[in-house]
Amino acid sequence: MSSVSTYMQAGVLTAPRSIELQQRLIPKPGPGEVRIRMKSVGICGSDVSLFQGNRPDLTLPLLIGHEGIGFIDEVGEGVSQHQPADRVVIEPNYPCGRCDFCWQGRGNICPNKRIIGVLETGCFADYAIVPAGFAWHIPEAISDDNAVVIEPTAVALHTLYSSPARPGDAIAVVGMGAIGLLVAHLAHKMGYTVLTYDRIQEKVDLSATFGAIPIAANADNRQVAAIWKDARVHTIFECAGAAPAFTLAVEAAPRGAYVVIAGLSDKPSALTEFGMTRQGINILTSIIYQHPVDFRRTIGLIETGFLQPGRIISAKERFDNLATAMEAASTGQHAKIVLDL
Repeated sequence: MSSVSTYMQAGVLTAPRSIELQQRLIPKPGPGEVRIRMKSVGICGSDVSLFQGNRPDLTLPLLIGHEGIGFIDEVGEGVSQHQPADRVVIEPNYPCGRCDFCWQGRGNICPNKRIIGVLETGCFADYAIVPAGFAWHIPEAISDDNAVVIEPTAVALHTLYSSPARPGDAIAVVGMGAIGLLVAHLAHKMGYTVLTYDRIQEKVDLSATFGAIPIAANADNRQVAAIWKDARVHTIFECAGAAPAFTLAVEAAPRGAYVVIAGLSDKPSALTEFGMTRQGINILTSIIYQHPVDFRRTIGLIETGFLQPGRIISAKERFDNLATAMEAASTGQHAKIVLDL
């Protein structure tokens, strides 16, 4: 057998800020699994965090990446819902389906959850293996650009639904990365009034193209608080994943408001119980999404044309330029970089 059909390129994180394209054997799908010939993969903020060395518990070397689309290449024993050439998107978090949290419909916090690109082999490669139930058919009406960001759009949908705010309410979104922009996009389309804030003016400006009301990047915390109060903001979504952003979200929140933490900062925030309690601030959290309902909803909203999440793509690179693309994503200037294989 030729090397062309036996080996693939794989993006392997070997050390913090060191990612290499290596030759690896093309994997074979086991029972209940499918093999996907990858077409496009997106760089997520969590990929950047791994790249920057913010997960000291990570076992390296590791083939990272978890956002991607491609075509079914081979199916394992017992798989009937897929066949070769099906275009699919990967749902990269696999709850066990057996624990108490899964039985409560809270598989997003399943302690046995498998996560590709973090706890096991990811999809920054020519081929990826996933359980058949986590490879979703992409309808013909969905373009590749919209399809490759289905996964972060599902995160945004779950984030918005994690709050008691409803269409017609005013909400604020802090952090205009991929998730923040997608929350803003979804909320505006659903009829919320959306105020957005980021420390980078270009990102704030981008949010305005999604129908949001931007707050100038140079506004200080007191100015932000005054604007949110005047707008009667019901819920603030912290999507920056930075400790100062969470501090701002809580301290500037109007009396009685909700704060949904969707960011994943591992640094402590400067907050006091007295202020939160006195103002009646309600703290909620949101992480990833619920399987399978959130992916199904997300695909449906994109298929109808209600959402156009591919608009957040700020750059495209060849997969050969993976290391350069990871460095670019690390600057914080991009909303979403997509790699084409």
